[in-house]
Amino acid sequence: MDDTDNTYLSGKLLLAMPHMGDPRFHKAAILVCAHDEKGAMGIVVNHTLPGLEFGNLLEDLEIQSDIHLPESLSNIPVMCGGPVEIARGFLVHGDDFKQNDTIEIEKGLNVTGTLDAIEAMVDGSIPSHLIFALGYAGWTAGQLEQEIKDNVWMVTPATSSLIFDTQTDQLWDVAMSTIGIDPHLLTEQSGQA
Repeated sequence: MDDTDNTYLSGKLLLAMPHMGDPRFHKAAILVCAHDEKGAMGIVVNHTLPGLEFGNLLEDLEIQSDIHLPESLSNIPVMCGGPVEIARGFLVHGDDFKQNDTIEIEKGLNVTGTLDAIEAMVDGSIPSHLIFALGYAGWTAGQLEQEIKDNVWMVTPATSSLIFDTQTDQLWDVAMSTIGIDPHLLTEQSGQA
């Protein structure tokens, strides 16, 4: 993909409009990790999976370590990254953690999707900022572009401070506000001109 092509949305945040019909994306904030002529892939960074924390997930995966897992890491919530490959884990993290398959999305925003990354964290290589998600959102060629034309998504810049420093349950509202939209004024009904 040509980085100078501004028609692609890698590194942007997609905000689900209130009238979206799919309840899996209600007030979703999706970090677009990759987007090109073949399609797009993103991770929902603000929908937690109720009752599931990173420490529980490690137990379920039977990942052992001689290093005591810090409580701050053990207690982080696991996000529902999207409806595709829901058993696959992804780390969205800052620049201080790199693996062979780490993809830099934007400065300060990276994604890594391997079991090796989880094991590296358990062994003490923990990024200062991280979100862990199961699954991802995916679009076929042209699908995301059409959904944007249909006013399903609002596109906004994604920054590491917005993603990592905003409370998960406030991310959608805060992101809307950063682009000058009062989320309370949006309606859940769509219309045709």
